[in-house]
Amino acid sequence: MESEALGGARVDDVDGLRARHYDLLAVLLGRPPSQDLLDTLAGLSGGEGILGQHVADLSRAAAEATGAGVEREFFALFIGVGRGELLPYASYYLTGFLNERPLALVREDLAALGLSRAEAMSEPEDHLAFLMEVMAGLAGGRFEAGPDVQARFFGRHLVPWADRFFGDLERAKNARFYRAVGSLGRTFMEVEAEAFAMDS
Repeated sequence: MESEALGGARVDDVDGLRARHYDLLAVLLGRPPSQDLLDTLAGLSGGEGILGQHVADLSRAAAEATGAGVEREFFALFIGVGRGELLPYASYYLTGFLNERPLALVREDLAALGLSRAEAMSEPEDHLAFLMEVMAGLAGGRFEAGPDVQARFFGRHLVPWADRFFGDLERAKNARFYRAVGSLGRTFMEVEAEAFAMDS
């Protein structure tokens, strides 16, 4: 089965599912989930395979969480007083500082795609939620881009650090609900890296 994307292009079921995984990770890393979203996640069934197991774990974690509790967890992990426990930025993970060369490289590639950060967005473009959103758009055919663009963007902006971030999130002191998000994200990055390697 296929669905229609931007400009009438067809997106197969696998790419549609990939886009949904990226969308989910973008939402969960970009802001604390509402109680409604937690309730929706709690109703998910995992399915088969390693990703299915992690989706089932996320569903259980959502069922045990409350909106207020996850909001406090999100604050402790990503915002904090002064700074959060984790900094989900490519620049920080790759250089130890914010707003460094990795951010400039993301901006170059976004400009080549004709994309830019929305005015209302306060985070720089190397925030992992933003990178997940871009990959969701590429996988789901929302942006006009050649077939090699996904692999190039993934290789340049996620391979060098995203799995390390998700591993840190799994082990973070303040992570409860987000431990399951870390496991899902790390495994999804591994699956994507293997798939892109097979296609190259």
